[in-house]
Amino acid sequence: MSWTDERVEMLKKMWSEGQSASQIAKELGGVTRNAVIGKVHRLGLSNRTGGEPGAPVEPQPEPEPRVEARPKAPPQPAPEAPAAEPATEDGGEVEARTMPAPRTKIIPAGQPLPPQPSANEISPEALAKVSAIEKKAKKLTLMELTERTCKWPVGDPATEDFWFCGLPVQQGKPYCEAHVGVAFQPMSSRRDRKR
Repeated sequence: MSWTDERVEMLKKMWSEGQSASQIAKELGGVTRNAVIGKVHRLGLSNRTGGEPGAPVEPQPEPEPRVEARPKAPPQPAPEAPAAEPATEDGGEVEARTMPAPRTKIIPAGQPLPPQPSANEISPEALAKVSAIEKKAKKLTLMELTERTCKWPVGDPATEDFWFCGLPVQQGKPYCEAHVGVAFQPMSSRRDRKR
């Protein structure tokens, strides 16, 4: 699209009438709002107050955003307020917060975790294979691991006898063959166990 004399005159007329750049672009067709704004500035038409071209433009107040009415929620019963309201340093009140439900007993670091319920039971053969493999493991530290070593953690990370397997990994997996058998189980066997 090129700016012909006729289109420039139409732009000047519509701009002086106070139409927006979007309206002008729509009326002219084949031109974007940004192209109209650029042409207005190049022509020195940015001052709509009728003063000289290049004179400072007075900022026009932004229209306030429309706020849509939202349906009011039914009133909720107010939670019981504490006897004394806490206050901030400047004397303002602190918004009351609801406390989350208490969690189960916290186990200190270094203590063994209780048995966890598992949806996926591991076959005894796989466990026997893991036990045999872990006897041959290289027992690497975190800093000794590479992309070619098994990253299966063994033991409690909070104790000194924590280590990683370190045997050669199965191609495309982060673990050795025995640990892959425990970590990655076929879909069908997982589905069967859930029934």
